[in-house]
Amino acid sequence: MSQPSQGRGEGPESAPQPTDFPPVEIGAFLRFCAGEWMALRSRFALGEAPGEADEADSWHHSERGELVVTFLEPSSGDSPGGLKLGPKGEAPRQLLFSGDGHFTVGGAAGEQEGSWTLWPDGSLELTLSGDATTVRERIWFTKPNLRLRSTVESRADGTPGRASFSSEIRRVSRPSG
Repeated sequence: MSQPSQGRGEGPESAPQPTDFPPVEIGAFLRFCAGEWMALRSRFALGEAPGEADEADSWHHSERGELVVTFLEPSSGDSPGGLKLGPKGEAPRQLLFSGDGHFTVGGAAGEQEGSWTLWPDGSLELTLSGDATTVRERIWFTKPNLRLRSTVESRADGTPGRASFSSEIRRVSRPSG
């Protein structure tokens, strides 16, 4: 049985090629994330009963947006690199990955540390734990230019909090000519 990949960093390499799909190493996965993405995100408030009748649909919300992701080259030999990401036109945050299965998120809200696991099915799972909640995000590609993300927040008592699902399509520039 295959085990998840943690701590297999890669040095700088050329951009991913179609034959590299799906990416099976964390450095290749991070490189594959780079680009401009058109996103549709649905958010859900789990475990909350709706209030008034006019708030019957307040448990969910969908929005479209654009996400810009830049690959950050490794800063050391044991690092697979990182990502700078955020909605187009807004201040990005950085995710810096280490080869031992940990990552750091830095941005306007401060800095957090989490863990990553690259599963044999080609999905990357990110876990951030706080005092009151744990957030797990899973990212996977179904095609080289179609990425899916799911996020689930669990409260300390095990009850679900919020969840979201995103489908993202990479913007591809057409060759001129």
